[in-house]
Amino acid sequence: MPTHDLYVNDPGDSLWQVPANGAARFNWEYDDGRDRLLALYQKGKDKQWDARQRIDWDLEVDPHDALGTPDESMPLYGTRHWDKLTDKDKGELRLHQASWQFSQFLHGEQGAMVCAARIVESVPDLDAKFYSATQTMDEARHAEVYGRFLHDKLGLVYPINDNLRSLLGDTLRDSRWDMPYLGMQVLIEGLALAAFGLIRDTTDKPLPKQILTYVMQDEARHVAFGRLALRDHYKQLTDAELREREEFVIEGCHLMRDRLRGEEVLENFGIPKAEAAELSERSEFLQLFRRLLFSRIVPCVKDIGLWGRRLQEAYVGMGVFEMGDSNLDLLMAQDEELAEQLDAERFAAEERVRIAEVRTAIESGATDD
Repeated sequence: MPTHDLYVNDPGDSLWQVPANGAARFNWEYDDGRDRLLALYQKGKDKQWDARQRIDWDLEVDPHDALGTPDESMPLYGTRHWDKLTDKDKGELRLHQASWQFSQFLHGEQGAMVCAARIVESVPDLDAKFYSATQTMDEARHAEVYGRFLHDKLGLVYPINDNLRSLLGDTLRDSRWDMPYLGMQVLIEGLALAAFGLIRDTTDKPLPKQILTYVMQDEARHVAFGRLALRDHYKQLTDAELREREEFVIEGCHLMRDRLRGEEVLENFGIPKAEAAELSERSEFLQLFRRLLFSRIVPCVKDIGLWGRRLQEAYVGMGVFEMGDSNLDLLMAQDEELAEQLDAERFAAEERVRIAEVRTAIESGATDD
């Protein structure tokens, strides 16, 4: 079934064209590169995987409880609207909430794929071009995974959120080669990683847990790549150039924070736009959720050298300043370990099944004799 038939709201033209600025850069030096980036490139090659084979798509998913979402996490919980909902209505709300979340993941991954391709085109260093080529393939696989989950398991898709569209457009229209790194690798990918992790660590549903765990293993490399490349580049910029990028980060963080309200879902349940925004803003769970989502962005921004007074004040105002001290390397290592642990568990389970089948065959043969 075409995706267009699954959209809750009309997404408009199926093609979104963003005018691109900047130069395509070639580098004729093929035997020079930073060891850390080349090591990431090797890891990117080694860690490629097939979404059809690594993920168990036969696992059942209840569309009306796809993520095991508790009532308390729903924006309407504790309001007069919640009291009017039947159990069927609550199931529909959970379906729409999960669809909205994974639809934004899907659109963000396509944006990441386009931005990674732009980095291949525009970045001057060949080692960065090499790694970005592997990331482009990773992002294509992630879009494939989220698209299949939405099509085959939920049967419902939401259009791209206006704030995500705005940040993607700003990132792609900027002619400076480092901006796809900053907009995508640091802001969009950083926030997505935190969102993936929060769901991965709280859901009791095996298929979304698998999907998020394996995607996060890739994304940990992507954020590490952005940190390495931008940290080196930003050491060379003037104070004025750094302030320009900090302003971009501030604006992007506000867009990302506002993206997370999910007002479109509530509007589809008959709640006026202004009230939907107010309910989302007042939700204690969503307030906590929004703060935690910056756990990957703030320390990364600090690490790459964007930590001016205005940016710090913006993070204080958003209530996320203290996250600048988070240990990114530890978080990334945990993402890798969880994926490897999940693989080990799945392989062990498959091996037990094969051993049982062999025993059954042997016992059957002995009985026949």
